[in-house]
Amino acid sequence: MRNPLRRYYGRGDLYFVTFSCYRRQPLLGTRRSRDRFVRILDEVRTRHAFQLLGYVVMPEHVHLLISEPKKITPSKVLQVLKQKVFRALRGKKSVPGQLVALRQGRERTDTD
Repeated sequence: MRNPLRRYYGRGDLYFVTFSCYRRQPLLGTRRSRDRFVRILDEVRTRHAFQLLGYVVMPEHVHLLISEPKKITPSKVLQVLKQKVFRALRGKKSVPGQLVALRQGRERTDTD
């Protein structure tokens, strides 16, 4: 099925973005995880050159007000941010197939 939404980038707009943790779990419920999220957000902001005008980090969701990055789309920035935070909170680098195994609630073995 084709997505009927069209995104228009390149006009220098501001974006108010809200996203939730996986299944609205309170993965950002501790001070340590929130601090780690904020550090990664700053790294992504610096690397992709966008302005962060405001943010709120709640235990199970996040609100961001960002400017449009110069070189990539806001969608790509969010993808990078979410992947980095997921990997940091999980505590290890991603291995192909591990995300699926994690979501299915089983451990990944070398034979998977």
